[in-house]
Amino acid sequence: MLLLKKGYPEEDEFVFCTITNIQFHCVFAKLDEYDNKSGMIHISEVASGRIRNIREYVKEGKKIVCKVLRVNLEKGHIDLSLRRVNEAQRRGKINEIKQEQAAEKIVEFVAQQQKIKPLALFKTLYEAVTKKYDSLYDCFEDIVRTGASLEKLGIKKELADVVTEVVLQRVKPPEVHLGGTLQLTSYAENGAELVKQALKKGTGDAITIKYKAAGNYIIDVQGEEPKKTEKILQKSVDAILHFAKTKNIVAQFVRKE
Repeated sequence: MLLLKKGYPEEDEFVFCTITNIQFHCVFAKLDEYDNKSGMIHISEVASGRIRNIREYVKEGKKIVCKVLRVNLEKGHIDLSLRRVNEAQRRGKINEIKQEQAAEKIVEFVAQQQKIKPLALFKTLYEAVTKKYDSLYDCFEDIVRTGASLEKLGIKKELADVVTEVVLQRVKPPEVHLGGTLQLTSYAENGAELVKQALKKGTGDAITIKYKAAGNYIIDVQGEEPKKTEKILQKSVDAILHFAKTKNIVAQFVRKE
């Protein structure tokens, strides 16, 4: 990784780690984003319940996402937890790392083209971009989505043009997925047909509705901008629920977290 964070992580922060050593009652892991920092996972924080063999849950070299429990600056100790990271948090952190790696590959490619050291180019871009964006990749996505200008962020025009060209070639517009579960139940003789009609009221180009089980249907709306995607989802759900009400269909929408 070109970007290595300085200092120590914050408590409750999610960190990307590599397991380096497994003991009988604990696991040691290197914090990939923090230079020369390592943390410890006590056996009670590896997984819920009683653990008879810790190696059934972890192995050396495995990449994991942990939550920072405590940081002792005086001793340089970092206590981590593996079991307190849920699936959504794990996926979110991994996605963040993948985006960072994608941004670094773009930097490395441009650096090779321009015969510049990758780390030097990364620092130049990072220092300018993070005055407005949380990460380099966030900026690259904005270039693709809205035509954001690197030159306006302080990057020299010649370099800004080269980076922008590569970004437009390699970064896809970000996708937003919103949705949830529709629960539809009709006690009419033609109930199945009425439910089908209700679902048709909410269909559209960016909308996917799939049968799950027992009157439950998964609705997913895909878009590039969160606000527009939210409006499409709301319009679709409102149309289905309104039709359901007119036909005495018991209907409910449960939003996906």
